Amino acid sequence: MKPTIKDVARDAGVSLGTVSRVLGKNATVNRAIRLRVEEVIEKLGYSPSSLGRSLRLNKSDIIGLVIPDITNPFFADLAKHLEVLASAVGYSVLLANTHDDPEAEKTQIKSLLGRVPAGIVIAPVSNSLVSERLSKDMVCVTIDRPLAGHSLVSVDNIEGGRLAAEHLLTLGHIRIGYIGGPRTTEVSLLRLKGFSDAIATAAGRFGKDVELTVVEGQFDYKSGEEMGRKLLSVPVEIRPTAIATANDQQAIGLLRCSRDMGIRVPEDLSIIGFDDIPLASLVLPRLTTVRQPIQEIAEIAIRAVLGRGAIDGPILLSPRIVVRESTACFP
Repeated sequence: MKPTIKDVARDAGVSLGTVSRVLGKNATVNRAIRLRVEEVIEKLGYSPSSLGRSLRLNKSDIIGLVIPDITNPFFADLAKHLEVLASAVGYSVLLANTHDDPEAEKTQIKSLLGRVPAGIVIAPVSNSLVSERLSKDMVCVTIDRPLAGHSLVSVDNIEGGRLAAEHLLTLGHIRIGYIGGPRTTEVSLLRLKGFSDAIATAAGRFGKDVELTVVEGQFDYKSGEEMGRKLLSVPVEIRPTAIATANDQQAIGLLRCSRDMGIRVPEDLSIIGFDDIPLASLVLPRLTTVRQPIQEIAEIAIRAVLGRGAIDGPILLSPRIVVRESTACFP
């Protein structure tokens, strides 16, 4: 039978409270008593319940991570960086996947709170999530997507959209398509705003009129393929010569669609993505994209959730263009 804290107290001849203080590294415990209790713990092979200890101390060595889609390489890469950084300072990351479902999100948060985490890092389904206990009792940092009342660490999505548009404009493209994400996600709206605003000012800045066609889908490969076919299934004289996407998954789906339709990239069509997931540099042609500083986002979020770096207002990090093989000058 697994030894209990009562067994430790009995064999050491002390109270349960004394054993708890020894386990909690309380400096008020007499050295001789502490050594005796530690000797009994070693002898019995006692291991305290992490949950019980968390409840007593009102904290644990767990950081909750709530993300909308673990199959999205951006969030998978972000989770990897968060786990490595947390582990380096003695914390474990407990992952919860919400599948972009508000009800699943509530359930996952409730479950995490029951583990009494040291804090929560969350990419919320929407910015309207309200959890009274989360707001009052828990350190919470949001990533990628905002949540009212909590600190945000994200890339500057408007700037990223602008950079993508200006890259294509600089290459001489004037018939441009854009595959956006779902309008229910603020990230989608911000990237589209940055992109369309840059297109709207193109006449003044680049001396040309630009035709922009926008379609919307999900943040996945399938939407890139389906929406790409929609944009490209028109006569060649009005077909876009360049298409930007709201994330790299869509761009990779678009690459597949283009190949299936016999449209060469970048000779006939330039494609630019957003995120710079690891796969972006492995597909052929290698994908030009807007890079998010994923590791820096993870570093700031971990420091903030552990109280080692205060956040005053949202932190919007600078994106940058990574030019590879999927974009080229329009003839």
